[in-house]
Amino acid sequence: MELNSLSLDKEEVCIKGKRLYVYRPARLEDVFQGDPFLEAHRFPFWVMIWPASLVLAEYLASLPPPLDILEVGVGLGIPSLFASSFGHRVLATDKEVLPLKLLKRSAEEQGLELSVQILDWLNPKLEKQFDVIAGAEVVIKSSLFEPLFNLFKSYLKPEGEIILAHERERKRTLVPFLVRAEKHFKVETKLVRLRDEEKVIEIVLNRLTLK
Repeated sequence: MELNSLSLDKEEVCIKGKRLYVYRPARLEDVFQGDPFLEAHRFPFWVMIWPASLVLAEYLASLPPPLDILEVGVGLGIPSLFASSFGHRVLATDKEVLPLKLLKRSAEEQGLELSVQILDWLNPKLEKQFDVIAGAEVVIKSSLFEPLFNLFKSYLKPEGEIILAHERERKRTLVPFLVRAEKHFKVETKLVRLRDEEKVIEIVLNRLTLK
């Protein structure tokens, strides 16, 4: 799908005093035709701005640059954009082409340098290892646990770190993932609270390092 065939919204985000914007489809029907309840596996969850991505973006923006950062399952790419804007070398990856095209436009218009690449977690092909591997809302089902572990072990530098951010509501899947992760990694957990106009959202921020 070409971007010029889509109606796009521009969403502004502020992290650590810096304002950037991302493009996303203005109409869901442009990128999804079907019943989201009956066809959840096809629903483009990447069109949403997830609170966990904001927490991840702030964490990456706080790291001393320049680091080589790999973001997996980028969606709209807010963490990648801010990491780039704070001086890091970023490779943003996703399994779908359209969100990467939108992210590339968002970056180029704002004078930010980052690379994008399609990445299949079941058969990852990357050219180097990274100081940081990051992802927001990427632990979604148990069948992807081992592919993620293999990707992390293959492409994380020995002294690097994996940073994952998820809403606390994902604990039914996230907790078993972290338990299994402890076979390979040291796991640290922090709870971050985001307050919006209506409620407090709790984000679980995990830091994994190789044992």
